[in-house]
Amino acid sequence: MQQQIEIMDTTLRDGEQTDGVSFSSFEKLQIARFLLEQLNVNRVEVASARVSSGEQQTVQQIFEWAATKDYVDRIEILGFVDGGRSIDWIKSAGGRVVNLLTKGSRKHCELQLGKTLAEHLRDIESTVRYAQDQGVRVHVYLEDWSNGFLYSEDYVKEMLFALVDMPIARFLLPDTLGLLSPDEVQRGIRMALDLFPDMHIDFHGHNDYGLATANCLAAVQAGVRGLHVAVNGLGERAGNSPLEAVVTAVHDKLGVKTTVNEQAITDASRLVETFSRKRVSANRPIVGHDVFTQTAGIHADGDKKHNLYANPILPERFGRQRVYALGKLAGKSSIEMNLKNQGIELPPDQVERLWLRVKELGEKKAIVSPDDLPFLIEELLGDTQAHTVSVIAADIHTRIGAAPSASIRVRIADKEYQAEATGDGGYDAFMKALSRIVTEAGLSVAELKDYELRIPPGGQTDALVETIITWVTPDHSIFRTVGVDSDQMIAAIKATEKMLNRMTTDSKRTSTVEQGKPV
Repeated sequence: MQQQIEIMDTTLRDGEQTDGVSFSSFEKLQIARFLLEQLNVNRVEVASARVSSGEQQTVQQIFEWAATKDYVDRIEILGFVDGGRSIDWIKSAGGRVVNLLTKGSRKHCELQLGKTLAEHLRDIESTVRYAQDQGVRVHVYLEDWSNGFLYSEDYVKEMLFALVDMPIARFLLPDTLGLLSPDEVQRGIRMALDLFPDMHIDFHGHNDYGLATANCLAAVQAGVRGLHVAVNGLGERAGNSPLEAVVTAVHDKLGVKTTVNEQAITDASRLVETFSRKRVSANRPIVGHDVFTQTAGIHADGDKKHNLYANPILPERFGRQRVYALGKLAGKSSIEMNLKNQGIELPPDQVERLWLRVKELGEKKAIVSPDDLPFLIEELLGDTQAHTVSVIAADIHTRIGAAPSASIRVRIADKEYQAEATGDGGYDAFMKALSRIVTEAGLSVAELKDYELRIPPGGQTDALVETIITWVTPDHSIFRTVGVDSDQMIAAIKATEKMLNRMTTDSKRTSTVEQGKPV
């Protein structure tokens, strides 16, 4: 087993085979930059050769940027055994590395290419020699290697014996259809390394059985020097091996090093989520919204006392923090931990009342977020400081052929403000009108980071809508607010009103602390 392995990210090539995902030139460049500069993966695979002239222009832009950073050799492109046309395409785009796609199983060779292995090997050698003459380094994919190893092992061995005599830097063994188990991965890789101990092997997994991360661990234990992954597990069918889970498991379970910066994993996930338009499930390991959330009250109690429910996957490793959910399973410690995170102190009897109210709402399946606590405190205890901003009127018009408009009135403390604006949508018009008011009032507001609507399955036209908005404060902290109403626009306004009150409360609290007064 190697003590340090390479991580090759294929989000921009294999990950783009996810149904409905097509990155623009700008998006590909931004992702490539983040992967190499911030996340610090060893290599990235950014495209397939000869896809289109537009793709070639995109690849050229990436290589032009990479040349300024001396990253060109860390960027790879999938090429084909096509008489050198892929090599010419890659070289003209500025590339110096080809990941050559060859047939790693007898069925693919004979039934798809209609050739014998000997004929296929002659074509491969011709392409490899041509690449060498053009100054392009060659890595070789044995497509469908997993089926080849399982059902035509003699074919795979014969192929490897021929390929090792060619100028090939890396051998990329893919579980193309995601059909292997960890034991089968180990046996397949050991077979190759028993024959050729110095062979540089990368393992490329797919997640059809949900075994991709386990298979990557097995591959490392068997002796591979590199793993192929995709951010958020993007990829065809069930996706590729997920970068976030694979890297974390390799670090923790095998004690093997990579160059990946764990602190950048969450940001990489959010960047790819935004550009791919594929939302990450809330319970996705490492990067899901809920994975560092403790729901049961007994868990919050244990964390409060001795961190009894913390595991080695600490949120701080990934630039996140522990969250204590509020609902019918919450305990008083859940309330206390959330209040502590917000700098709020309440006597025990008030914590008890707040806890019972949260449980009551949870029984009704209402979403209660930590950012709702100041409003619940106001409701229960009459703390008017928690609700100093109110949207008291909003007249919003959207119509075909004309710009949406908004006319709103907002009360801040004891003063009313009014503003009008147009926008690209009804909510955009509302936010532009609101911006004029908060500027006049001198309020600090958060920047909208994400906007999500939830309607219950089977919901009708009058169904309640939950609008969940994620905000970023000027000091870069992130929080969410939730608005609920049968009207989508009103739900969004309610969520925005909560943001304004959260920012106002935080501002007052900061001012009080700076003056040396108790909170």
